[in-house]
Amino acid sequence: MNPLSRRTVRWRSVEGEGLEHLVIGPHDGGVRADSVVIGERGGIPYGVRYRIDCDARWHISGFSVETTAGERLALLSDGRGHWRNEAGDALPQFDNCIDIDLAGTPFTNTIPIRRLGLTPQSETAKLTMLYVPFDRFEPFRDGQNYTCLEAGRLYRYQAEDRSFSADLPVDEDGLVIDYPGLFERLKA
Repeated sequence: MNPLSRRTVRWRSVEGEGLEHLVIGPHDGGVRADSVVIGERGGIPYGVRYRIDCDARWHISGFSVETTAGERLALLSDGRGHWRNEAGDALPQFDNCIDIDLAGTPFTNTIPIRRLGLTPQSETAKLTMLYVPFDRFEPFRDGQNYTCLEAGRLYRYQAEDRSFSADLPVDEDGLVIDYPGLFERLKA
């Protein structure tokens, strides 16, 4: 995929109300994504701001998520699947989670897509994600699979338990264009 330049991307929720405004680009030799998301889950509205920092190979070094009500979660990673909180306490329950999945945004699909560099000849990548729901900030482990259907253009996301699957078209930067049934990108 192309080297990333600074850009702004917006998605809207397909069901219910919701909008995301993401600014992504190079930062300190890696990549930084800053975003604001408003939406609802289970009929309860939320407003969230998140920041994700990755190295140049798309390994996460840290992220923070904060609600407009002041709830906050911030975790740091060594990029090899070891996590700690801001106080430096190890979080072994998330060992081997290389990537994260933040509920309410299609952006976190970009991270494993960019990091893995899958091709149609690649095996399906079976990943364990650190998943953070936006209705409560209690992260947990979540199994997810990624398969490249068309290099640099189309990837299949599938829940490990096969309860959900979606074919995700992406642009030249690996950013989701359409997440069937959940999100669609707005014109810039």
